[in-house]
Amino acid sequence: MDTRTALLAAAAALLLVSAVGAVAAPDAIVDPRKADERPGDVRIVGTVVSPGEVRGETAELRLGVDLRHRGSAVENVTVRHRAIGADSGLLVDETTVAVGEVDGGGERTVNGSVDVEREGGYRIETVVFADGERRAAQTTRVDGVAALTPDYADSRVGFTEGDVWPTVAVSVSEADNETATLSVSVSVTNRGDAVSEPLDLRVLLRQSESNVIADEATETVGEVRPGRTDTVTTSVEVPANYNYYVDAALWSDDVLIDETQGVANLNPRETISANETVEEVDFTVEDFTREEGGDAGGDGADRGADGSSGGDSTPGFGPLVALVALVVAALVARRRP
Repeated sequence: MDTRTALLAAAAALLLVSAVGAVAAPDAIVDPRKADERPGDVRIVGTVVSPGEVRGETAELRLGVDLRHRGSAVENVTVRHRAIGADSGLLVDETTVAVGEVDGGGERTVNGSVDVEREGGYRIETVVFADGERRAAQTTRVDGVAALTPDYADSRVGFTEGDVWPTVAVSVSEADNETATLSVSVSVTNRGDAVSEPLDLRVLLRQSESNVIADEATETVGEVRPGRTDTVTTSVEVPANYNYYVDAALWSDDVLIDETQGVANLNPRETISANETVEEVDFTVEDFTREEGGDAGGDGADRGADGSSGGDSTPGFGPLVALVALVVAALVARRRP
C-alpha cells in the first residue's frame, strides 16, 4: 500500500468515526452561532399604576409591568400581583397573568389589575416567574385611593368658585309683612372637555337658628358647553323677618355631584354668614308650618271668647304701635299749660 492510499483510508476512517459519534451523541455538535448566545433572562424595568373602575367601596388598580428580555427564549413566564395593606400587612387581592414564552429581546408590557378597598394605602408586590422559578420582583407603594371619585359620581360640572361673582345670589321678588318671595340664582361651570349632561339643581332654605326647612325648589340644569358658566334661577317663598341658609346641590340620577351654600338675611336686625350664626333670635315654629290646600294659619287657639283675634292684624307691629302711642302722649302732655 502506497502512501496516498494509506492517507485516503485514514481520512475515510475518521469520517466514519465522526458520523457514528454524531448519531450516538447528537448534542455533541454545537452550532457555532449559538455557542456565544447567553441564557434567557427576563427582568422588571418599570411598573405603572393607574385607576380603573372606581366603585363605592372598592377600586380597580390597573398595573402595567415593563419586562426586558435578553438572551435565548424564556418559557412559561407568569407575572403575579399581590395587594397588601400598608398598615395591616394583610393580603387584600392577588392575581396572576400568564405571559407564555418571552423571546426576541427588547421590552414588552404585561397588563394586570387588583381590586382594593378605597380606604387606606397598599403595597403592590409584583413577581415574575419562569417555569415556576422566581426571576424578578418589584414593590410599588400606592396611597390616596380614597381620593378617587367613583364612576357614578364622576362629573366635570360643579358650582362656580369665584372671588367676586357669587355662587349663590338671592334677591327679593315680592314681600309683605308675613312672607317673602325670593329669587335664587346659582352659577354652574363645566370644567370638562365635552358638553355636559342635564343635571338636577335642588335648593333648600333653612331657618338659621332651627334648621327647619322653610321651602325648597328643584330646577333642571341643561347642557353646559366646555369651559362655560351657566346661571340657573328658581323661586321660593318663606316667612318674612327671618334669616336663612340657602343650601344648593347638584344631582345626577339621585347621585350627589356637588354642593354649596349661601345665606338670605331677611331680619334687618340680625345677620348670618354661611356656616356661622352671629346671634340667636326668637323663633316661632308656626310660621314655618306648610299646609297643602287652604291658607296657612292658626287653629283658633289665639281667638278670644267672642271669636275675635287676640292679636294685632299686622304681625310684629303691636309693641311698636304702643311705643309710638306713648311717645305721642308724652309730647302732648308737655305742650299743655
